[in-house]
Amino acid sequence: MKNNVGAFIVGLLFALGLGISGMTDPQKVLGFLDLFGAWDPSLAFVMLGAVGLHLISYRLIRRRQTPLFSAQWEVPPNSPLTPSLIAGAVIFGVGWGLAGYCPGPGITALASFELRPFVFVAGMILGMLVFKWVNLRFKFRR
Repeated sequence: MKNNVGAFIVGLLFALGLGISGMTDPQKVLGFLDLFGAWDPSLAFVMLGAVGLHLISYRLIRRRQTPLFSAQWEVPPNSPLTPSLIAGAVIFGVGWGLAGYCPGPGITALASFELRPFVFVAGMILGMLVFKWVNLRFKFRR
């Protein structure tokens, strides 16, 4: 139960941060990706602020013996780059560039009740289901 409460609080903070910074607006994201047009650097400032806050807070938090809402730290191990990881990153980047959404802002933008975020999230879910089917059908290794 404590894990669910912690996940909810973190998700809520993330959604609020996306909304306050304007990152749920696909035009902001597309403006950031338009390097040779009307480039909007605000996404870079949001990312720098997030990375800076993470660098400071991660070091402070890791001084604790255990996390607040779990019995142990869950730090994923480093893993090598694989062709499937690179292909997935490319597909993710192309989708982000075409739609102006990545998963977090796309899900957060559902609260706007506009059609575009719903289409994006439906496409994202469909893509996950197709991947699962293809992965099971052809038994790709990770």
